[in-house]
Amino acid sequence: MPDENDVDTEDDGLEAPNHDGASDSGARDQHKGPAEDASLSVADLLREEAEGQGHEPASKLHGAAARGYPQVEQDQKQLENESTELVLRPGTGRPSSADGSLSTPDDTPSLQGSVLSSPGSSTLALHSPRPGFSPTPSFRPFDRRFQSRLSSSPLNSPRALSPAFLNVHSRQSSSASQIFHDIGATDTPAAPWDVVRWTKLRKLTGQVFSEVGKRKFGRPTCIAVSASIAMGTSKGIILIFDYHQNLKSIIGPGTKAVESGAITAIALSADHTTVAGGHANGNIYTWEIAKSARPFLHIQPLGEWRSEARKTDGHVPGAAIVHVGFLGTRHTALTSADDRGMAFSHLASRGMGVVARPVKSTRILGRYPDGVAPTGRPRKASSVLAFSPLPLGNTEQSTDSLGLVAMLTPYLLVIVSTTPVAQTQHKAARPKEVVAHGAMSAALAWFPAVKLKAEGAASSEPASKAKLVYCWSNILTILEISEIKASEPAQENKPPSLSFQPRSRWKAEEAIVAVQWLGRSVLGVLTITQQLIILEDGNLRVTDSSDFLQKQIYHSDLFSRQLHALVEQLDEDDASMHGVVADAFYMSFRAYKGRLFVLGTNDISIGTLSNWADRLLALMEEGDFIAAIQLATRYYNGDTDKLTVGLPDEDSSRHALVHDKLLEMMSASLKYAFGRNQKANTERLEMPQLKDLAAACVVACLSMDNTDFLFDDAYTWYEDGSSEGIFLETLEPYILDKQITSSPPIVVKALISHYTSRGLDSRLEEMICHLDTATMDIDQITTLCKQHNLYDALIYVWNHALGDYITPLVDLFGLVKLQQRSTTDAGGVADSIYSVNALKIFPYLSYIFTSRVYPTGNEVPDPEASKAKTELYSFLFSGKVINWPKRGGRPVLTKWKQALEPSFPYLRLILDFDAPSFLSTLNVAFEDSFLNSGPDRLVNGAPSGVGEGEQAFGIAVNRQYIVSILLEVMNPEDYPPEDTIYLDMFIARNMPKFPQFILLSGTSLHRVLVGLCNYPAKDIADDCQLSVEYLLSMYHPPDLETLVPLFTKAHFYRVLKSVYKSDKRYAQLLQTCFEDQEDQDAVFECIGDCLRPRTGLNQREIHEVQAVIANHARDLVEIDTKAAASTIAEFAPDLHTTLLDTLEEDPPGQYAYLQTILERESQTSFEAQRQPRGLDHGLVEKYVRLMCDYEPHHVNDYIERLKSGDLRLDEVLPALESSGVIDAAVVLMAREGQVREGMERLVKYLGTLEAALLGLLDGAASSSDVTETEKATEDLLDTLQRYSRVGIWLAQGQSKAAQKSTSIMKQPKRPDSVTKPDLSAEERIWLDLIDAIVRITRNVSAALSSSLNQNIDLDKLPSHEPGAANNSKISAFLRTIVQQAFTALLTTSTRTRSGPSDRSDLSFLRILRAFLTRASLSSPSFSDLRAVLAAIFSAYSYEESLLGLANRLLDKDLFVHVSEAATLRQRGWRPRGQICEGCGRRVWGPGAGGNIWDEWQKRREEEDQRKEARTVESRGREVDRFQKSKGKAAVESDSGAVTSRRRVHGDRPSEGVETEDRKEEDLGALMVFSCRHIFHRKCLEQLQQEEGDKEGQVSHEAGSPEFTCAVCT
Repeated sequence: MPDENDVDTEDDGLEAPNHDGASDSGARDQHKGPAEDASLSVADLLREEAEGQGHEPASKLHGAAARGYPQVEQDQKQLENESTELVLRPGTGRPSSADGSLSTPDDTPSLQGSVLSSPGSSTLALHSPRPGFSPTPSFRPFDRRFQSRLSSSPLNSPRALSPAFLNVHSRQSSSASQIFHDIGATDTPAAPWDVVRWTKLRKLTGQVFSEVGKRKFGRPTCIAVSASIAMGTSKGIILIFDYHQNLKSIIGPGTKAVESGAITAIALSADHTTVAGGHANGNIYTWEIAKSARPFLHIQPLGEWRSEARKTDGHVPGAAIVHVGFLGTRHTALTSADDRGMAFSHLASRGMGVVARPVKSTRILGRYPDGVAPTGRPRKASSVLAFSPLPLGNTEQSTDSLGLVAMLTPYLLVIVSTTPVAQTQHKAARPKEVVAHGAMSAALAWFPAVKLKAEGAASSEPASKAKLVYCWSNILTILEISEIKASEPAQENKPPSLSFQPRSRWKAEEAIVAVQWLGRSVLGVLTITQQLIILEDGNLRVTDSSDFLQKQIYHSDLFSRQLHALVEQLDEDDASMHGVVADAFYMSFRAYKGRLFVLGTNDISIGTLSNWADRLLALMEEGDFIAAIQLATRYYNGDTDKLTVGLPDEDSSRHALVHDKLLEMMSASLKYAFGRNQKANTERLEMPQLKDLAAACVVACLSMDNTDFLFDDAYTWYEDGSSEGIFLETLEPYILDKQITSSPPIVVKALISHYTSRGLDSRLEEMICHLDTATMDIDQITTLCKQHNLYDALIYVWNHALGDYITPLVDLFGLVKLQQRSTTDAGGVADSIYSVNALKIFPYLSYIFTSRVYPTGNEVPDPEASKAKTELYSFLFSGKVINWPKRGGRPVLTKWKQALEPSFPYLRLILDFDAPSFLSTLNVAFEDSFLNSGPDRLVNGAPSGVGEGEQAFGIAVNRQYIVSILLEVMNPEDYPPEDTIYLDMFIARNMPKFPQFILLSGTSLHRVLVGLCNYPAKDIADDCQLSVEYLLSMYHPPDLETLVPLFTKAHFYRVLKSVYKSDKRYAQLLQTCFEDQEDQDAVFECIGDCLRPRTGLNQREIHEVQAVIANHARDLVEIDTKAAASTIAEFAPDLHTTLLDTLEEDPPGQYAYLQTILERESQTSFEAQRQPRGLDHGLVEKYVRLMCDYEPHHVNDYIERLKSGDLRLDEVLPALESSGVIDAAVVLMAREGQVREGMERLVKYLGTLEAALLGLLDGAASSSDVTETEKATEDLLDTLQRYSRVGIWLAQGQSKAAQKSTSIMKQPKRPDSVTKPDLSAEERIWLDLIDAIVRITRNVSAALSSSLNQNIDLDKLPSHEPGAANNSKISAFLRTIVQQAFTALLTTSTRTRSGPSDRSDLSFLRILRAFLTRASLSSPSFSDLRAVLAAIFSAYSYEESLLGLANRLLDKDLFVHVSEAATLRQRGWRPRGQICEGCGRRVWGPGAGGNIWDEWQKRREEEDQRKEARTVESRGREVDRFQKSKGKAAVESDSGAVTSRRRVHGDRPSEGVETEDRKEEDLGALMVFSCRHIFHRKCLEQLQQEEGDKEGQVSHEAGSPEFTCAVCT
């Protein structure tokens, strides 16, 4: 596991960066003094400090003198002897998994309203006093919180955050534990150059490895380490130890787990509360450590794993679980792998009571034993040699949600994401550098992404990348994982894409069996000979190695049985073969938080790195003492990635080791810096170096909590060197950050003198407010604060130094009096200095009333807080004037030149000054528990320091008392409504919050309601309404009806809505919604709430609501026309006409309204879109008429969705024609059956388009705007084409309808002629359409020719579009339209022939003849039509040529493919062997016999004879087909065929003559199948006959038999 503290950048060298961001070498050069070549260096001074011979500063060095590394070792041993336990303490980093803890919520209220106390501040007061009444009547006094300038509280609410909003597994949560050395005896004395220092856990070892422990629990087999140490045993038991080495839990006895064999794998969850164990027989159990009586999950192996019976995934029974791990922070998601090479991810769902949680397993690696390899080859033996899920780092990463698991097999590295689905993310083959025939071993370990701190960061990245180290044999590779950013925003919601980049590779001398991360940059590698090697990640440099043989690490042979095929025989030519399979060491070699845990055969040990002192000493010897102090401070704090090397993780132990060394280094450095080297003539450092040294010393002393050295020694050195200003200014940021809270009086005086001399009074005030006042000169600092108007600091000093909370209030009252006097004298204008500082009274009171320090916001201890509250409440609500100070003080008066003071003088003074702000302060104070009960606190006594009178009065103050006093004081006779309204709001808001503490009569509450309704200014109306809502939430006046007129007059619409809704007065509720101008959209929701069926309104109530809607119909549509339409359509469709009437003068509004109700986007069916319920035809017709004006291009689409009868033609036809939507008119007429009339209207409109086009062409010559002419021409041509297509659609529809009607009736047979001139109705429609299109083409073409003859250059117009205005383009466009018409006619009129004499083109020919006849009558010369018709027929001829060419190309391609298929079919198969699979005789090749050549020659002769016979036979048939006897020819042909077949199959010739040299049995032809098996024909026939294959027994006369391979079947 990675170390939670290794989150900083790497520090490869011994230098520390300087503050200016320079390089390390530059820092050294800067920090070295000018006498760096002198005889005595800073290292020598360090030795003097260690030996006690150096010159001491003004005060003695604190802490023991340094005695070098041997003494450090001795101190460490002494600490080890003091304890024998591993101490568990909370840390500050984040664990490697999402282990969090609840953060403490900040329950301090955040207060606002304070201003800068310095007169030079750029922040002005929030408000200035106004004469006559309170200065702030128009702000929200109860929604603001006072906050001082120096307050650090970020909250805006005085209430604490709910713990429900705190994440238990927060990424900023502290770690659950940190480890300190078990301080048993070390194995051997460690030398300074040793990398690892080992310690045995003796107490744990005695419990587990003793004979009693082994008999009781079994032999330890594996360990897992996190906040606890988990150990699995050979008896299936899991032992849990804490870091005190106490046995906390024994898991497994008495359960089925002990029957599942030894624990072979173990893992702890990310939050350390759950442990998982894998057993030797394939079972997996998870246990909650705190409740280990029964398993949390039980994942069983498959009962039936064979493919035919397997329904789910899971481990095979008997396969040992060798790896197991949890995914992320979940207890129900884990992964596992077995020794047979299979890995699974398991996810458990929620259980039901006692029912076990169902677990779904998904295979992520490997195949079941009965599986077949995809290539058909035998499967290689495999196993999962190494396995680990990616743990969580201390910063959120995209990989956290994927559940990555890395696995190593003998062949591949596989990284699989298990969430949301199992998917392979990365594969890598075994490196070629792996030594051939070496030991087979594998190991891997993850290091997650961790947050990088700003100090010393090597890169600008906020977090490091996740890393995986994996090893095959002797090759170690480090793989970095990073996310590939999505290129498009739409891909951001998809699972992240990851990049896996091998960064570095290292080759060991022998096989590696285990590897662990000791830190973010340090690796621990264990080899097969048990050598421990320490590697640095950056350059993979070996820092040291040590022998582990004496540790006797536990190891086990887990994989040799499964992988024996890879090592059982050594093939020198196969480099993938291994000589031996290494034992598994991973279960005994674990790392957690930078420490190694090693399970031995007889003990368990823990090891840590130790080389910190050498690095510090090296820096000091080089003279870079500032870098050395900084590095030592980081070692002390634990905020560097190198600090865990040799230092304990537990803070106290680490501090004890570094503390004295750090003090010695600082003392020696200060001597060197100020030239106090007596043996060498050194000079003091320059100012930049002195600043860096001061900063380094401050940080070091603060880290060690040793301010004595800082002020007694370090400050003395700077003071003696006349550089105290540098030191004091260095302290400032640490004082403001509250790291330094106290300082000696001499330092405070120097601080005041230095800052006041430089005019830095404001900065001085901030520092004073962050310092402990016990060390201050009270007289000096109070005088200074008054002199410079530093009232924040003055209040802080009075409160903390003297515990006096009244004197600051008296001083502020004095400012209030001065402000009021200056306002009176200046005629209503206040003095800004008095106003700014006087306003501090409100944040001061608010802080004290809520137990906070003013102005810092820190929490005041309870006794002191109670004392302060008692004093302030008794003073503020005192009924008479008080003398202050108590002894010898004068009366604190509130009036100028008046002998008589009013009752409650101080309360009246502050109310006269700013009543809203004071009531806001009390609003905050009311939330404090101090006011919960007054007299009851007298039983327990008053706080110390409070007089008896104050005790009785101050403790008796509670909320009831304060409200009563306020009601008495703030009466209408003494205060105007501008002030009393805030008292009403104060009471109304606090009554619901504290009903058990505030009791008021109904009369008083009624008066409050009346007062809130009669607010004095409109800008506080919303505050007053909100206050009424608060009060009515708990107070229910009996005469609420009498208040309704007041609510109405005050325009409290939210209150009225609540009243009407609770009384179910829906008509008034809706009326109020219409009147509420600030929330008009609520009207629609209100209508729905009122008219929904579940509301239960009767008819009278429904009519009343509808009447309100009708009365406000205009208002409703003005709010939102579409929303009004949809709402009325759903709840009150009868009111459509009423709302449309209100829009009579707004046609666009009518159109939007009708569009909403008639074309809803959510409706998909044509019936729903056609006409919603409750609408008459008039609305649809009105909508169509309006659509003709505002969206004419949509009319046709809408009409097509309507059915016949939805529209009355005479109502919409004029509007359609006037708007030019002829296509819609034609469609509508055709639907009504007026096809002929529709075509006439279309032809008429085409004539109109023709006239417009001719006129445009005639005026083109004189037009100066060529672009506009071109655009108009294009529009006309497009319109012409669109309407010609409408005509084609109309004619085609009529033709189809006519065909359907005539197909039912029996048609008389027409003569095969076209002489009859009469045309049918549909043919006349076609004729009119074609005649109109051709006429337009002819006339326009003639006009173009005429304009060309008149030298009109139309070609100057652009022609980049099809309808461009030039003669060639226009002519081509028109001919295209004519061609489309004739093509459609030919397609429609053509029918499929039923016989050779059936004519399919009669309708086309009749129409063409009628067209030509009509053209001859209208045109005196046929030449006008020649060009049009020639273009049409030439286009048809061109299309015919294209079709012919395409057919020839297809024929050619078809021939090529057929030829290839024939060639492939004729290609034979090469036999697998040379012998017959049936009889075993050799059939070809050497030794087959010489009769094969003879048979081949005879076969060739027979084939030639057959070819010649077929040729002669075909010629004889052609010469005299009828002279020969058919019967004889048939017999000859059949016998020839039989003979031919017999010869094809290798039978003997028909004459039956057997030659002398053919002595062997004739077994027939050779049969070769596609599987390459070869048979004799007779052998194959015999085999199939024996197997009962009936298909193989077909006689030759019945056809060739069908053979199958006898081997394969």
